Amino acid sequence: MSKRKLEALFQTLIKEDKKAFTAYIMGGDGGIDRLEKDLLFLQESGADLIEVGVPFSDPVADGPVIQEAGLRALKNGVSLEMILNKLTEIKEKITVPIILMTYINPVLQYGLEQFADASRQGGIAGCIFPDLPYEEEALVKEHLAAADIAIIRLAALTSGAERLKTLTSDSEGFIYAVTVNGVTGERAELNAAEIKNKIDKIKSFTNTPVLAGFGISSADAAQSLLPSCEGVIVGSKIVQAFHEGRKEEIREFISSIKGLSLISG
Repeated sequence: MSKRKLEALFQTLIKEDKKAFTAYIMGGDGGIDRLEKDLLFLQESGADLIEVGVPFSDPVADGPVIQEAGLRALKNGVSLEMILNKLTEIKEKITVPIILMTYINPVLQYGLEQFADASRQGGIAGCIFPDLPYEEEALVKEHLAAADIAIIRLAALTSGAERLKTLTSDSEGFIYAVTVNGVTGERAELNAAEIKNKIDKIKSFTNTPVLAGFGISSADAAQSLLPSCEGVIVGSKIVQAFHEGRKEEIREFISSIKGLSLISG
């Protein structure tokens, strides 16, 4: 599933006045064999995209819930290679675009060329590297371009206009608008006005879809953001619910956000 599949998804959603729901899970939390079940469950529950995290020992952008999920996966011996092999094994069953979120160190250890090839074979549509600055993208850009995989860039609330202009230049897939200052994790409330202003500024520089993520854990939070962007990304709430066996809660949450998507579209 190449980045063109990702572009086609957004074209369809925009044409139908719908918004994208992106679900994040930690690859290998609960064991690598659970990855297939979790992906299929999210797909069947209405997720438009699924972001698969790669466990790493020093996850600087992750809040407590996702850090703990990564540690559980590492204790189970899960690696980047194992996740990509599993995705390759099940890719014919997965119809939604898969975004891989990984720190750069596991990629360098795996090998850049091998990583790009394995990601292509695994059907990866795009990659997010939370610790890879724009200025260092050249490290992976050529390899991922050859594999037809998008590099998804993060835009922080603290980024100024010039920085946003740089980040949105030749952007592909979507822009990940970070809605909080700090790490991932559920938040009681978000500063919707501040986030909307930031998203509006991003949109003034690019036609690339903008998805809002970090801290979104309620329908109210999503409702406050959906009119301003092309969709939302939810991680900690889903990761914790899977860990605690509350799968039906995940299905209901996705359904509630998709319902808001129709209202906001």
